[in-house]
Amino acid sequence: MACLQSGKVIGYPTEAVYGLGCDPRCEAAVRQILSLKQRPASAGLILIADDMERFRAFIKPLDADLEARARSVWPGPVTWLIPRADDVPSWLAGDHQTIALRVTEHPVCIALCAAFGGAIVSTSANPRHGDPARNPGQVRAYFEDALCGVVAGELGGGYNPSEIRDLATGRVLREG
Repeated sequence: MACLQSGKVIGYPTEAVYGLGCDPRCEAAVRQILSLKQRPASAGLILIADDMERFRAFIKPLDADLEARARSVWPGPVTWLIPRADDVPSWLAGDHQTIALRVTEHPVCIALCAAFGGAIVSTSANPRHGDPARNPGQVRAYFEDALCGVVAGELGGGYNPSEIRDLATGRVLREG
């Protein structure tokens, strides 16, 4: 947990692949992830948490129907695009008026978020266009000593990245 609390980047297992994560409020760590992945900041990143309440600072207030829609599939492998709060920086949400959020059901991710006390960035542990890492050795091979650490653990039962849906419309933007 010291890695996340000190603004560093970690690798960790998720539902389908190993991910890279950091404190989403730490610009330097978020930019390090973008650099490691060779990903443009305009694309934005996904945040995960162990409870929807951890996302409140990142989103605009939701009406009851939209919140119920999100909660109907959480925890689980669905990422919702939710209108972002006005103060969420573009280096985190990209060029979007929404931010991508998922309440995870993976036990390691739940434990990380609970111990950290907040949401964390979650993006696949691979350079852009590379195959996602599926074990700690692959994470280390991609990123050598650039990470503060790699959390060992089993992947969840999924094989594909999480499904992405627009909360306002329910439309699926990426199949899971």
